[in-house]
Amino acid sequence: MTASELIEKAGFKVLNFPDENKERNISGVYCCDLLSVVMSKGFEDCVWITIMGNINAVAVAALTEMSVIVLAEGTAIDENMLPKAEMQGITVVQSDKPIYETAVMIHDLLKENA
Repeated sequence: MTASELIEKAGFKVLNFPDENKERNISGVYCCDLLSVVMSKGFEDCVWITIMGNINAVAVAALTEMSVIVLAEGTAIDENMLPKAEMQGITVVQSDKPIYETAVMIHDLLKENA
């Protein structure tokens, strides 16, 4: 499943979606809010579900080469996050659902397309 397909099927609110990421494949889902853990266990092309709506989340996503950051629970972002996401080419979307429900939905969508 590509990032475009996932975002469309999940109905996420798009905050930043660079053209170069639209056809990027999704390899799985990762959930965690402790950035040091995400840096060591997050993986390339995953969807990272978090409530960390700040510039540090963008740095971690870039470092681990994640496909998409999903801000769960309607998490607000700080004023520096989107400019940094645009500069780094990181896709950022929002979900109103809790982290668990968002993860299960993405997991199910990925299984449907496997």
